[in-house]
Amino acid sequence: MSTTTTTTIETVSKPNIGVFTNPEHKLWIEESTPNLDSVKKGKGEDLPEGYVTVAIKSTGICGSDIHFWHAGAIGPMVVTDNHILGHESAGVVLATHPSVKDLQPGDRVAIEPGLICNNCEPCLTGRYNGCEKMQFLSTPPVDGLLRRYVNHPATWCHKIGDMSYENGALLEPLSVALAGMERSGVTLGDSVLICGAGPIGLITLLCCQAAGACPIVITDVDEGRLQYAARLCPRAKTYKVNTSLQPPDCANEIIHAANGVKPAIALECTGVESSVANAIYSVKFGGKVFVIGVGKPNMTLPFMRLSTQEIDLQFQYRYCNTWPRAIRLVQDGVIDMKQLVTHRFDIEDAVKAFETAGDVKSGAIKVQIQSEVDT
Repeated sequence: MSTTTTTTIETVSKPNIGVFTNPEHKLWIEESTPNLDSVKKGKGEDLPEGYVTVAIKSTGICGSDIHFWHAGAIGPMVVTDNHILGHESAGVVLATHPSVKDLQPGDRVAIEPGLICNNCEPCLTGRYNGCEKMQFLSTPPVDGLLRRYVNHPATWCHKIGDMSYENGALLEPLSVALAGMERSGVTLGDSVLICGAGPIGLITLLCCQAAGACPIVITDVDEGRLQYAARLCPRAKTYKVNTSLQPPDCANEIIHAANGVKPAIALECTGVESSVANAIYSVKFGGKVFVIGVGKPNMTLPFMRLSTQEIDLQFQYRYCNTWPRAIRLVQDGVIDMKQLVTHRFDIEDAVKAFETAGDVKSGAIKVQIQSEVDT
């Protein structure tokens, strides 16, 4: 087989740079791989079989990126060396290995960031998010996508047609919400509680609206985010969490906000212990609390409330088989996420972008880092 690649006519002139953090919680930009000469030449030996080179155009900053920077770890996933962040990305294909038949230079793609083994039971049964040898880009020690150029398996580069790169980068958090919708079983007419009005909570709100859930109540501790949620979905009820209340009392206020209707399903998008407890006390007998958010390693939860009310408590880890559906929903206008991107920065200003995303006073919902992009 030939080892040459097909290269695009797009001009590639800027060096590859990445956004790094380390165990000392520093954040900086420096040159990264693949290097510029490799990208410009498109040499076959620089691309493994089945791989393509992608110029990254838009990357969203996820809460996990902020957490790896500030805390250096999420549970057992620990930053132990210089580490590149970012896993919400879209871009354009620059070069392809000859074995790749479904992509060509110039194709716009969204990148699914998990690399799987295809051999373990979760992979073979279609639940590849549980791959026993998962390499998820941006989760230590696997470097992320916040770079100008990356080499990535073509299988996990999803064509997005003429969709904007900005929307393409939002397909990753949309995939998180879609996985939650599917596994929680939200259907037409279900009463739903959404805990947390951050990016995942807001995208989950859009999904519940599209699915016909009613009534919908969304909660947060920040009034500004609740106002944002109300603009995004005017028929949703909002509730600002009173942190001085105990979960049973907070639940009563949530139910009151829903005009007395107890939620059948609570989609918990914060991972905060008190918020999970609020959800457990809010749902009806036989209801479900579905936790999408990431929390601390150990929590204290109201066990007997779960037991005596026959409440199902379920959890989610990333997503699988969601990207084609996510692309269709955005392309057909069923889910419109354009309002979610509040701040945009050039990759050279990535440090400022992270400072903005990590500052609750900035009013940021979704911050994107972009490189010579047409939105």
